[in-house]
Amino acid sequence: MRIKDLLRQKGGLVVTIEPDRPVTDLLDSLATNSVGALVVSADGESIEGIVSERDVVRRLQRFGPELLNEPVSEIMSRHVRTCPPDTELDELMRMMTKGRFRHVPVVDGDRLVGIVSIGDVVKHRIDELEGERDQLQAYITS
Repeated sequence: MRIKDLLRQKGGLVVTIEPDRPVTDLLDSLATNSVGALVVSADGESIEGIVSERDVVRRLQRFGPELLNEPVSEIMSRHVRTCPPDTELDELMRMMTKGRFRHVPVVDGDRLVGIVSIGDVVKHRIDELEGERDQLQAYITS
């Protein structure tokens, strides 16, 4: 399976935040959208960074509550691993595991077209395994 197929199933919505927004806005957006990371983008299509719940927690522990009024650009990861829509899901799983990150923006050329989380990957894999199990059970009982 390719990432574009996964995006077709889950949708291509990507929640973004502008780099100059305060961390409090980031927290609101994470909670409101029930996501674990946001792509940092001034225009909603280009990628300037990515920021996750982990980024907030680690920096909050280090810098204290003053962090909440800082701009998102102060805590975002600037080096963002991305993948094109034609990437094989297995390849993405290996990349996420090796790099120890949980969210990968999907880009087509320079344009942001989706995001895949480790939860999306696990859900797809569980669905595959359940389908295989059902097929085996049907084969055995027929």
